[in-house]
Amino acid sequence: QVQLVESGGGSVQAGGSLRLSCAASGLTFSSYAMGWFRQAPGKERDFVAAISWLGGTTYYSDSVKGRFTISRDNAKNSVGLQMNNLKPDDTAVYYCRIDVVGGTYWGQGTQVTVSS
Repeated sequence: QVQLVESGGGSVQAGGSLRLSCAASGLTFSSYAMGWFRQAPGKERDFVAAISWLGGTTYYSDSVKGRFTISRDNAKNSVGLQMNNLKPDDTAVYYCRIDVVGGTYWGQGTQVTVSS
């Protein structure tokens, strides 16, 4: 069974940094692209970043481009999200996601809170 577990969330002041990690199990991790999404209170879940299966191609939403960096370690079945220069608008629950044949899987989410 596919399982995704996020970690690394927390509370920081504006301008600070956090690094999120997502550990995957139950699948051949290196065969799939991975993505990060976030959901702020009262809002829809939005795309943040994605990375191709070998890590050679990355995508970012305009709101995080230049501040966030997505990476992956296929040997460790994990994907990371380095978040720098955090802003209060980045406050949300962050989820990792994978799309495989037969379904989409989400982690349980990790809370990121940025204070001004």
